[in-house]
Amino acid sequence: METLTLTGLLKQKAEEFPSRRALSVSGKFDLTHARLDELIDKAASLLLASGINPGDVVALTFPNTVESVVVFLAVIRCRATAAPLNSAYTTEEFEFYLSDSESKLLVTSQEGNQPAQAAASKLKIPCITATVSDTGDDVILSDYNSDLKSNSINSIVNDPADVALFLHTSGTTSRPKGVPLTQLNLASSVRNIKSVYKLTESDSTVIVLPLFHVHGLLAGLLSSLVAGAAVTLPSAGRFSASTFWSDMIAYKATWYTAVPTIHQIILDRHLSKPEPSLPKLRFIRSCSASLAPSILARLEESFGAPVLEAYAMTEATHLMASNPLPENGEHKPGSVGKPVGQEMAILDENGVLQQPNVSGEVCIRGPNVTKGYKNNPEANKAAFSFGWFHTGDVGFLDSDGYLHLVGRIKELINRGGEKISPIEVDAVLLSHPDVAQGVAFGVPDDKYGEEINCAIIPREGSDLDESEVLRFCKKNLATFKVPKKVFMTDTLPKTATGKIQRRLVAEHFLAQISTAKIPKFGA
Repeated sequence: METLTLTGLLKQKAEEFPSRRALSVSGKFDLTHARLDELIDKAASLLLASGINPGDVVALTFPNTVESVVVFLAVIRCRATAAPLNSAYTTEEFEFYLSDSESKLLVTSQEGNQPAQAAASKLKIPCITATVSDTGDDVILSDYNSDLKSNSINSIVNDPADVALFLHTSGTTSRPKGVPLTQLNLASSVRNIKSVYKLTESDSTVIVLPLFHVHGLLAGLLSSLVAGAAVTLPSAGRFSASTFWSDMIAYKATWYTAVPTIHQIILDRHLSKPEPSLPKLRFIRSCSASLAPSILARLEESFGAPVLEAYAMTEATHLMASNPLPENGEHKPGSVGKPVGQEMAILDENGVLQQPNVSGEVCIRGPNVTKGYKNNPEANKAAFSFGWFHTGDVGFLDSDGYLHLVGRIKELINRGGEKISPIEVDAVLLSHPDVAQGVAFGVPDDKYGEEINCAIIPREGSDLDESEVLRFCKKNLATFKVPKKVFMTDTLPKTATGKIQRRLVAEHFLAQISTAKIPKFGA
């Protein structure tokens, strides 16, 4: 096996560019690559002293802060596995994810996260907080000696096979699937991203996406750090349209990556209130959902940079394909580009390779691809066959080798890049005592690409209404999973065999409100 690790690549850059800026919190402080490396080793030593062992899973839930970066990289530095979680989850959701990942420790910001801490307490998982000083000079983990020497970490050697990152990907199975990603997976992916976009120490970006997803984490943060480049985190700890361009200008950004929903927010704000000046960008990247060609054209016209659409998924440690930089080839609106650093094939259901311009399932293989889902032999059997990983997405490669996505096998609802399992929402709907039947489905949405709706058959004699269904969902689901519209009905369309099929349900209710076309997708 190639002796390639993410921690090794980061150490190299700390030695090669010790005094160059690595990470900034807008308006607060800057960390050089050498200083960031020192903070990571300090936090890793504190984790070791706390009893964290190689292979242990450490759950993290943070806004996009310097602490989230330092703690994530410290966890994998001590050969443990980082499991970043969305801070918007409910207590019940945290309970599932903490339990399924078999987390040994939960780390939060100093402000804490009540639902996460309640779930950890119930599961008897210890919880600590992490704080980086206001000047960026020190990192403190609550309950541990901040004066500890970092020598203990020097004896730890990271291995390419170490499971470094554990994420869940929503699927059409009864529960979200756990995806373990190794140091080799992470290192391979960031090298692919760095290569296709020619990232160097001269580049700079502002993070607009959450760091608990592979898009923001791999494409925005880690690929930049591995290139010796600089990353800026918004002071609010999340994307803010009102500060985006001022941050981009102040920190001399050369590119940014986002989901189409955020591109649209940035574009709409610019069109209504044009920026007085803009940075000179090498490129703008779009991924995680389909970008309409009309939006791509408006972005290029407004911001004077090529917009490169890409294709990615958690199981591939993010990047699978991308449109190239202009000097390396054409970028085609409506296509997600060419495979990057891995093999890609379009196969039919029998595993037969399809000719150019013939649709089939998009399949991949390479060092960036997960070895399999955790404790899920059924999902692994479905996903790994004929020697390939099957994405569940339908597409074709054109005669130039560019991938075009044309449909979806899986029933995921892709809301602005957030993948929502409708079965998870169904389970909540059906847990309401007054719901006889309930089904969640995706519908086209101008802002998010897709939005979640549901249809409900109330129990006979109940006075269940839309507001009560929404109240119940808001109590039991993260905000982004709550249906936007509830259809109350006395019948649901079924197949000839009596099964409720989501597409039929979606088409039936969509016809009542819209004639919009079902959108194509990206992952």
